[in-house]
Amino acid sequence: MWDKVRKAGGRVAHALRTETKPDGDTRPHNLFEAAAVYVTACAEDDQERADEAAGWVSPEALSFGVNELACRAVIALARERDESPGTVARELLGLPTT
Repeated sequence: MWDKVRKAGGRVAHALRTETKPDGDTRPHNLFEAAAVYVTACAEDDQERADEAAGWVSPEALSFGVNELACRAVIALARERDESPGTVARELLGLPTT
């Protein structure tokens, strides 16, 4: 039984792993830093930087960070525009608002 718990914990730890920065900084990248750099690089069409940021954390962690960033951005824009998050999200994606 404990072996199953240990293996599951190892998979979770691996999914949330971080790698140290190449510039010598010993502080590891966190998933939100990776997500911010990844999304910014994609917005600026910088594939090399996006690939670099994608390598800092596991794909699962990056996906979670990008999702969290998207949610926060939509909420911030909705508050700024005094609109619902649904309206803002649909507008950003070029979908008709209902």
